[in-house]
Amino acid sequence: MTTMTSAPPVSHCTHEETSAAFGDPPSPRVGVIGGVDTHRDQHVAAALDSLGRLLGIEYFDADTSGHRALLAWLESFGPVLMIGIEGTGAYGLGLARHLATATTADLIEVDRPDRRTRRLKGKSDPVDAEAAARAAWSGAHTGTPKARDGRIEALRNLRVARRSAVQQRADVVRQIKALIVTAEDDLRHRLRHLDTPTLVRTCAALRPDPAHIAEPLHATKAALRSLARRHRHLSEEITDLEALIHPLVEQINPALMAINGIGHDCAGQLLVTAGANPERIHTEAAFAMLVGTAPVPASSGQTHRTRLNRGGDRQANAAIHRVLLSRMRWHKPTKTYLARRVNQRDLSKREAARILKRYITREIYPALINPHHGLDHP
Repeated sequence: MTTMTSAPPVSHCTHEETSAAFGDPPSPRVGVIGGVDTHRDQHVAAALDSLGRLLGIEYFDADTSGHRALLAWLESFGPVLMIGIEGTGAYGLGLARHLATATTADLIEVDRPDRRTRRLKGKSDPVDAEAAARAAWSGAHTGTPKARDGRIEALRNLRVARRSAVQQRADVVRQIKALIVTAEDDLRHRLRHLDTPTLVRTCAALRPDPAHIAEPLHATKAALRSLARRHRHLSEEITDLEALIHPLVEQINPALMAINGIGHDCAGQLLVTAGANPERIHTEAAFAMLVGTAPVPASSGQTHRTRLNRGGDRQANAAIHRVLLSRMRWHKPTKTYLARRVNQRDLSKREAARILKRYITREIYPALINPHHGLDHP
């Protein structure tokens, strides 16, 4: 007589349990990806689903009510996963500030479409908005928008005014010297060999005769006196602005000011470049790319070399270059390193300077991330 045994129960596993058991990748998040092409008066938004299909394109005013309406429009399609924004440092700044507090979606800073894309697809605001969404969706752009608020934004505003005054003062000096070149002989010989401070004082003290202002000599004196007085006014304006900027820089990041060769101007520029959220710069190598000190590979075949990085924030790159010049003159370890590498003939002075810029960048990065880095442990 045959004994019948019951069959083992059948196990019904869900798709998630099966995926977890066999190590399959998790399913992609389902939601909406937004893209915004920003302008002064109007923003254009595009919405994609998680499969990359275009859901819609809409126009919104570039003000607070328009920002709210844009977010509500994106949320009408479902949960918003990420939003790619073009121009977060200019026309898109207000939108980025609003979205940072109004949504938990990832905000992605995207660049304008490259020339190849524009040749293939043309140029229009809806096309650019869709391109911004696709750039965020594909992961081609993952940068977090730089925060422009708090003390960093106050510092940036003051530096804009100071930089303008410095540039105008330099223009005034050039204009004074250009007028001296074409002045009459006696006036030209009197002024041409003076240094800039003495020249400004002398020109400010000139006394043209209003009764003979139609004569070139007196007209030149009047012009030189006007330019010299403008130079004095701009110098006073720069001094007043620096009296506001210097203590603000020291309050924001004392660790940066403690680094050898960094003064208030260089520190202020680096703080503005990093923004109010320097933690968005995840690594020291990323910071080097941001300021243009990371070497760029330029190898081919059996030739292995790097070239100068012409990208990044050029104002920050200029600040690091000024730090290098200061160290090359006053910092003994820098002078020793430079002399050793150049004397061994394995590097030119320019190549050694590029390496030193990279070392300086490596020293600056921890101080930017932690404003009190190293102050407790000298």
